[in-house]
Amino acid sequence: MSDRADRLLGLLPGEGLDMMLVTDLLNVRYMTGFTGSNGLALVGPQTRAFVTDFRYVEQAAEEVDLSYERLRAAKELLDTAAEALPDGALRLGFEDAALSVREHQQLRSLLPQQVELVAAGSLVERLRAIKDPTEIAAMRSAAAAADEAFKRVTADGLVGRTEKEVARALEWEMLERGASGPSFDPIVAAGPHGALPHAQPRDVTIGPGEMVVIDWGAVVDGYHSDCTRTVLTAGTDGDARGIYELVLAAQLAGLEAVKAGAEARAVDSTARDVIEAAGYGEQFGHGLGHGVGLDIHEAPRLSQRAEGELKAGNVVTVEPGVYLAGKFGVRIEDLTVVTAEGAEILTSVTKELIVTD
Repeated sequence: MSDRADRLLGLLPGEGLDMMLVTDLLNVRYMTGFTGSNGLALVGPQTRAFVTDFRYVEQAAEEVDLSYERLRAAKELLDTAAEALPDGALRLGFEDAALSVREHQQLRSLLPQQVELVAAGSLVERLRAIKDPTEIAAMRSAAAAADEAFKRVTADGLVGRTEKEVARALEWEMLERGASGPSFDPIVAAGPHGALPHAQPRDVTIGPGEMVVIDWGAVVDGYHSDCTRTVLTAGTDGDARGIYELVLAAQLAGLEAVKAGAEARAVDSTARDVIEAAGYGEQFGHGLGHGVGLDIHEAPRLSQRAEGELKAGNVVTVEPGVYLAGKFGVRIEDLTVVTAEGAEILTSVTKELIVTD
């Protein structure tokens, strides 16, 4: 945690800032270790303070890094944060995506005129995009819990079970394997319902000869995993296998393109070109992938609008899909760690088409 504060301090001069106020709770956790629901942090060259209320004083004593002075707010957290600032003129950065207009007005009223409030964008998120070995280990454990849950649930077959039943079973099995919860509400979408990329499980029974898109993940120590597999239930499948092989070819091409220094947009294009060449470009309407960590969607992004290069330590998904309205959908997704050599895949579930009862 101390190293993270030092790295944040290293970014401040380039942004014209003297100090940073961190209020987004995931960023507070990243910077200090605090997992509660009410806290903020101040980071500056001579000031490193964490503020919470009475409810979390003991929790903060156990969790917050010792490099931070731990302060209990008598009133609002922002009042105490304002009091903890050093005297004199300074430019105080704040997280403009996390601080409401009301909170900004409140903070402005608490500060002397020589303190300038500066919208600082996503400085902490920039740090979070590069995972350290401890973070990667947590995500590896999350992926393992999710993978074993999937193998257990699909081993029982899918035909005759509802989408909701399968989704609930996945959640339960992940908890049984050490997860604190799911990364998100699992997607289980059979047949035509699978053509909706973010379908919600229904009280509809899965039948034979259906492609079933299953998108799920687990949380371990606050860090998420994310995986998608498309399973075929035994029966007549039409052109489903051909579409599956197309998506798999695109996914493998995307994985091959992932490495430190690769342009994020070019990685997306590598996979997208495979699908477009087969005439299904219009049926792949989302980005190739996204960063994962303390949040299920974070930097960096892999899409046609993405900017910048991948860096060693990024953790990203690679998840192309083809969605045929009224018929079925196919998506294949792996969670990967970006290295100088390429992509280390954290997912262990086979990508061969799984056919189950």
